[in-house]
Amino acid sequence: MTEFMQLACPHCRTANRVPRMRLNEHPNCGRCGGTLFTGAPIELDDTSFAAFVGRSEQPVVVDFWAAWCAPCRAMAPAFASAAAQLEPHVRLAKLDTEAAPRVAAQYGIRSIPTLVILQGGREIARQSGAMDAASIVRWVRASTG
Repeated sequence: MTEFMQLACPHCRTANRVPRMRLNEHPNCGRCGGTLFTGAPIELDDTSFAAFVGRSEQPVVVDFWAAWCAPCRAMAPAFASAAAQLEPHVRLAKLDTEAAPRVAAQYGIRSIPTLVILQGGREIARQSGAMDAASIVRWVRASTG
């Protein structure tokens, strides 16, 4: 394991090298000064997805959802709660499949909500269906070791 971790800023998408031992110290982006960990899911779209997921070495859990989906809307507070519990070791992001159909198609999203864990640009786990916060946290921790 390397001494540094590369993280994408949720505000400007710039890659930042952060010492692993300082992840819990609320690091800021070297470019825009924004906090690297917001304690909330990061909104992604077709253009920001690759920049964010591709520049983060740590696992990123993406919630593929849509505004018209009642289970998606019901799970949103649980997903936000899970983000606060899992950071700074895992990042959580949301991608509206209606607004970002290219990424949804790339990952073969057939039902929503679907959670996908990506690490190093590769999918490592997938779970479809709404879950509560405790179930999300348990699934992510079991999947990311």
